[in-house]
Amino acid sequence: MNLRKARLCASLMRGNFLKYICAILAVAVSAAAGFATPLVLAGAIDALTAAASGRWDAAVNLPRALAVFFENRGGVRFLVGHLWMLAALLLLLYLLSSAAQYLRGRWAAQASESFAQKLRNRLYAHIQSLPYDYHVNAQTGDLIQRCISDVETIRRFLATQGVEAFRAAVMLAIGVPILLSIDALATLWSVVLFVPMFLFAVWFFRWIKRYFAISDAAEGRMSAVLQESLTGVRVVRAFGRQSFEEEKFNASLDDLYKKSLKLYHVMNAFWSVSDGIGTAQIGIAVLAAVILAVRGGGNLSAGGVTVFAGYVSMLIWPIRQLGRILSDLGKSLVSLERLDEILRQEPERETEGAVVAPVDRDISFEGVRFGYREGPEILKGVTFDAKAGETVAILGATGSGKSTLMLLLQRHYEPTSGAIKIGGVDIRNIRKDHLRARTGLVMQESFLYARSVRDNIRIVRPDAPEKAVYEAAATARVDDFAREFERGYDTLVGERGVTLSGGQKQRVAIARALMKENDVLIFDDSLSAVDSATDRAIREALRERREAGERSATTFVISHRLTTLSEADRIVVLEGGQVAQIGTHDELIRTDGLYRRIYQIQSALESELSEGGESP
Repeated sequence: MNLRKARLCASLMRGNFLKYICAILAVAVSAAAGFATPLVLAGAIDALTAAASGRWDAAVNLPRALAVFFENRGGVRFLVGHLWMLAALLLLLYLLSSAAQYLRGRWAAQASESFAQKLRNRLYAHIQSLPYDYHVNAQTGDLIQRCISDVETIRRFLATQGVEAFRAAVMLAIGVPILLSIDALATLWSVVLFVPMFLFAVWFFRWIKRYFAISDAAEGRMSAVLQESLTGVRVVRAFGRQSFEEEKFNASLDDLYKKSLKLYHVMNAFWSVSDGIGTAQIGIAVLAAVILAVRGGGNLSAGGVTVFAGYVSMLIWPIRQLGRILSDLGKSLVSLERLDEILRQEPERETEGAVVAPVDRDISFEGVRFGYREGPEILKGVTFDAKAGETVAILGATGSGKSTLMLLLQRHYEPTSGAIKIGGVDIRNIRKDHLRARTGLVMQESFLYARSVRDNIRIVRPDAPEKAVYEAAATARVDDFAREFERGYDTLVGERGVTLSGGQKQRVAIARALMKENDVLIFDDSLSAVDSATDRAIREALRERREAGERSATTFVISHRLTTLSEADRIVVLEGGQVAQIGTHDELIRTDGLYRRIYQIQSALESELSEGGESP
């Protein structure tokens, strides 16, 4: 773990260090109680053995404080007559260990849950602050998998194995000295395989990190495929692509299965080998202790052999557990790296010295040039003006840069050269949050939340009165269909507005945009899914609002429907990333160019439809 990740973990653990330290201390208490238990049992066994052979003057084989207590009251004879005291002591040790285990679990859970909560909050806030370009290129499913699965991996490690690592250290620190104090030679035989087990665990740690990284990446790809398929379920069904999507998902799932299987093969190999080494070590330790006790060449008694067998079994556990600890540590480090990869992304930066400038001013595009990353240049010196409060329509072929121009106006991207100015101020010197707050946007693909129609309209102004909601809905012609629902405006629209038609979603999105006070209003092909009559009704309602004296926003309308564009104060025609024509509808249809050609085509189609008995 590098210094950056260590600082990240320290900042997330802030406020919970004490709880985590207390959890570690509780582990130490539990481990100490566990080691005291065999000593008490050994003392009872040795006392009963001495009593059976009539050696009442034998020394009491208990920890020093207990031994002194019983020696002062008659030694072995008193101990044998008061075994209930040792039973009570054993019960107390069990209760102490259980209480410590409970507190350890509680404090570790509180600390780890708080850590995960802070991490998720930081990830979400950071993702929200990332530039628009990052979200365009990122896979939503992969981001979700990282923010859920990877955070959970780290949380589980902190709640369990992170604390257990200290248990292993405490058990080794207590157990080995106790064994050495009983018999040094037997102790050496009891730890002869510890070094191979440790080296094997370290080797396992290196492999598990590699395979978990591969498996985690495969899970992210599978999540991305699943999210994309579920999001586009209507398109999938419309084109009968269910079998294709199933095959694509199965392929990603098979890839995850194969990579996860390799991961589990490595884990199974470790547990099998470590179990074999651990069992062999216990056998060697017990055999050595018994031989030394029988030959009388050491300090081992019958009770001592019992202690040795118990302690060696207890010490094998932390060594074997080291593999699980390192396994989960490896997974956590991989997850932390994947999360840090998100946190390392540079957030959207504000221009130094940017100000809160008026946005209800004339807007000018001055030689604006732009291209996406390494791609070709899309805008090649676009220049035109939009007077404050007027409506400017933009027409152009697909890929001519219409939507890109609006993204630049909102500062989701910056021009490679040239400038966009509002009231003579370069928008690069206007704060992004202020500029976007004063700009209303309605896109072609309208996104709605899985809430009611009312909530989706007022989401930009949660405290808006009902009257304002109904006025915006009436202007956008939402009222025409909302009241027909059984629950009216309280009808849930489903995830991404799936229960509404494309035109209904666009109307709700327009109403939502009208709920906020806008200095600039952008309709990015947002009337494409509504019929001509509804389109006309919405435009008339907007015009009535302006004529009624309501403050008028500078409006940009992107559309291919000339009936929508025709009422604009000015129309800008883009061709090849440049302004080819500028003028009113009447001026442009009298001038040879793209606008006139499209007008002639659409007029001919409308005539054909009219002659066929259909309304345009």
